[in-house]
Amino acid sequence: MTDRRLTAGEAFAAVLPGGRWSQDDAVVDAHRLDRSGWHPPGRPLGVAFAHTVDDVRAVLREAVARGVPVTVRGAGTGLAGGAAAPDGAVILDLGGMNRIRELSVADAVAVVEPGVITDDLDRAARAVGLTYSPDPASSAISTVGGNIATNAGGLRCAKYGVTRESVLGLDVVLADGELVSSGRRTVKGVAGYDLTGLFVGSEGTLGVVVGATLRLRPAPRRTVTLAAFFDSFGAAVDAVTEIMATGIVVAMAELLDGPTMRAVDAATGSDLATSGQAFLLVQTDGAGAGDEADAVEAVLRGRARAVRRSADTTDPAAAELLAARRAALPALERIGRVLIEDIAVPRSRLARAAARIAEIGADTGVQIFTIAHAADGNLHPIIVVDRTGGAGGPAGETDEIPAEAWKAADLIFQTALDLGGTVTGEHGIGALKRRWLGAELGTANHSLQQRLRRLFDPTGILSPGRGL
Repeated sequence: MTDRRLTAGEAFAAVLPGGRWSQDDAVVDAHRLDRSGWHPPGRPLGVAFAHTVDDVRAVLREAVARGVPVTVRGAGTGLAGGAAAPDGAVILDLGGMNRIRELSVADAVAVVEPGVITDDLDRAARAVGLTYSPDPASSAISTVGGNIATNAGGLRCAKYGVTRESVLGLDVVLADGELVSSGRRTVKGVAGYDLTGLFVGSEGTLGVVVGATLRLRPAPRRTVTLAAFFDSFGAAVDAVTEIMATGIVVAMAELLDGPTMRAVDAATGSDLATSGQAFLLVQTDGAGAGDEADAVEAVLRGRARAVRRSADTTDPAAAELLAARRAALPALERIGRVLIEDIAVPRSRLARAAARIAEIGADTGVQIFTIAHAADGNLHPIIVVDRTGGAGGPAGETDEIPAEAWKAADLIFQTALDLGGTVTGEHGIGALKRRWLGAELGTANHSLQQRLRRLFDPTGILSPGRGL
């Protein structure tokens, strides 16, 4: 039971081992925001550094008892404001829970804590001939727990699916501190409701993931990388459509528009933009990677201005091309404050979505840079504004984002819905997209999900103002 004679800060310090609670201004400032560019008003209460499941349970029990909101944080790489802590919140940092507890070759599973870095898990799996397939662009710095919270996608989604397809089971601490387990370590299993699938992508609103049993796959024997340059974004999309029509399931089909190419060139010294107005990066993998790459190359050479091919990811040329794709967001962050949108549309409507996004940029005068996971219809129209900003954002959200940027975002999300798509393909709703969620879900669906959230978190302490 909580001691009411203590202040909230003293109480959280009391329930955690020494050194795992801080209200130091510098520490709070280093943990209060994520990569979304979203700055909530007010100031968080402090940071709780969890190293064990018991730490998480203790923090949540105290938070429920005192009615203190909790914002769960992994590496802070989220792009929708989900880990940006509001006024008075406890920031629950899971970065210290970073152990790979088991890696089974026989069962092709890994059992990990939420703070494990995505690339670290993949490297450990590859050392024994396996791989962890989810590959968000931030894989070098993002955590498995954060990927699970947002059901992160990434570069290899076209072939291997999003994070949900690799999650077999979860250990979750509920809002009241109760520890529950869902799922299993078998590939098959249909006993009871799919609570694991429900927790994945719930953005920390239903519970805190403290352990995960993850599916691993055989590491590809070979990977072939092709890069193609086009006169227009639409021409590149048409090439992807033709590739997919052949029946080949590529491992990756990443697309950058001309403005993004020029930003990458400026940041890295590359020369992408000298070859065209759109850059398409395609990878095939597995035993048939070579034959598949031959067929892909035939399509590209019939449509592209230039095509480059590398036979293996260890080839410096292939690594350089992949690095150029991963450098896109950091390159844009050098230009100004980025607001990363994340829409998905049916693949057949990808070119229409891209064309409409370009029109929105021209009509509003807002700089929009477009990146796409082209093989699955997921676009990232990235709005870049001056860091000094301007007034005009919706009340209570921010006073730094210009009104024209919000207008462009409105039009982008409406475009996604008009084309039969979604307002978020992989980044989540977070804080920045809540006002568009109802339009996609509809009243009955939205209400049902809100009731479900209250069942798991009756007092509403988990990620308030986020997700639903």
